[in-house]
Amino acid sequence: MSLYLILNIASFFIPFLYSFESRMKYIKRWKAVFLAILITAIFFIVWDIIFTKIGVWQFNTRYHSGIDFWGLPIEEWLFFICIPYASIFIHFAFHYFYPKVSLSNQTVRIIYGVLMLILIPTIIFHYNKLYTSINYSLLILVLTYAVFKVHHILNTFFITFLIILIPFGIVNGILTGSFIAEPVVIYNNSENLGIRLGTIPIEDIGYAFSMLLMSLILIQKIEKYKK
Repeated sequence: MSLYLILNIASFFIPFLYSFESRMKYIKRWKAVFLAILITAIFFIVWDIIFTKIGVWQFNTRYHSGIDFWGLPIEEWLFFICIPYASIFIHFAFHYFYPKVSLSNQTVRIIYGVLMLILIPTIIFHYNKLYTSINYSLLILVLTYAVFKVHHILNTFFITFLIILIPFGIVNGILTGSFIAEPVVIYNNSENLGIRLGTIPIEDIGYAFSMLLMSLILIQKIEKYKK
């Protein structure tokens, strides 16, 4: 079994088991959660295929099964299901057990403003770095939509994302070369800022934030539509 596949299964397994927990009843949200994850995954997989094809990143054959679809190992496809599922579970679990812990609307807007002051100049000065410019442009779009349309998601998500970064940092750290001889995902540093948190490109934080926030927005819309 490939290392990448093991990381996917390990990330998914425990949140999946706890989905049947009687108090939280997360299983009742499955339809909305999986549909939102799948819709988001389609967008990010297309992006992934293009970036792999043009050399923004590549995958180390030493650590995956060798089964590819459109240039992506099967483990990369599973990544967009397993990791978001586990992360979104953490978000809703926190919200369920600590419903009163959230940021004020003013704090959310302050954080948004600070992020804009960082992201916009970064894109302008590094427009020629594909991973940086496209990644942060998407982050601005998704974040702006959330702030002005569904800001209540961010009241909690800004907090839960910090918690999610702990398991994300472990999994993504391994994928980018921590604790192993070679990275599973090999980045072309000419297409990113070259700033690493350990072995993780700093852009990956924005990538994860956009992916999860898109899913949470879609979950809300799907559940609202069902009602």
